[in-house]
Amino acid sequence: MCGMAIFPTGKLPAEQLTRLLAEIAPADRRVLVGPGVGVDCAVIDVGNGNCLVAKSDPITFATDAIGWYAVHVNANDIATTGASPRWFLATILLPEGKSDAALVESIFDQMREACGEVGATHVGGHTEVTVGIDRPIVVGSMLGEVTRDRLITPSGARAGDALLLTKRVAVEATSILAREKARELIGRFDLAYLRHARRFLTDPGISVVRDAQVAIGAGRVHAMHDPTEGGLATGLYELAAAANVGLEIEAQAVPIYPETQALCEAFGIDAWGVIASGSMLMAVEADDAVAIAEALRAARIDASIIGRVVERERGVMLRDASGVTPLKTFARDEIAKVFEL
Repeated sequence: MCGMAIFPTGKLPAEQLTRLLAEIAPADRRVLVGPGVGVDCAVIDVGNGNCLVAKSDPITFATDAIGWYAVHVNANDIATTGASPRWFLATILLPEGKSDAALVESIFDQMREACGEVGATHVGGHTEVTVGIDRPIVVGSMLGEVTRDRLITPSGARAGDALLLTKRVAVEATSILAREKARELIGRFDLAYLRHARRFLTDPGISVVRDAQVAIGAGRVHAMHDPTEGGLATGLYELAAAANVGLEIEAQAVPIYPETQALCEAFGIDAWGVIASGSMLMAVEADDAVAIAEALRAARIDASIIGRVVERERGVMLRDASGVTPLKTFARDEIAKVFEL
């Protein structure tokens, strides 16, 4: 409409999305978890003590290994509920005049490999060459299953919980920048450094399925969230919104990969607001936090206690040497700035 602001690239503004989702009231009583800000998956009670968990997420930034990405980012969200990823579908949109058999076969090979890694089966979807896009886009959907007594929901975080972060900030952005913007980075970084950063895709890796499994086996996990678009900062706000709680984060406790920091500085973007698949945020029973962190480290997964869950009225705050201030917000993912250059 005339006079209305145009949305920037990235997620819808949280307030807009909140208004839209408030109008959705699942009529089916079997829907245990419906749509909401900070809610990674839908959860449906299918009877006999079992739940079906459903997720859909697109891959739009990364063209290299896009099929592999699509499986893993959707499996990650399934894992936030304590469920196991089982069935994957993909809608693959290919650019007109740029697509051939080799491209399609590569994407399908990537999806097949990634499904094998997470224990899922590729069961269907749709593929077409279409107008209006300049690169492949894959919209993945993953279905998982979990028994109702082992279900973890986004609303489970409670005041007094410890807040854990697996790996460091930000695995996915590091790999994307090194893969998609190598030409701009050559000269500032040598090829060996960029090859190393490219490998972040698989080492330490963007998958957090094992992170969730190890944590659940080691202690009481009340809520999990997979920080993706908008980075760690947005993920923290989403976790707080989903559980109607506040958070207090210790700035010095948040680990950032040196490679991430260096690549972000090269483009003048903030590592706290850049796409961050590869880490899992967990609200856990405070008495179990150390045991869970130790179990993750024993499984060769970095883990840090970065703060705690507090009452909603206290907001989402960052504590550093200068005191306690509201955590910075990002209207869109910082990596979007790079792709506009």
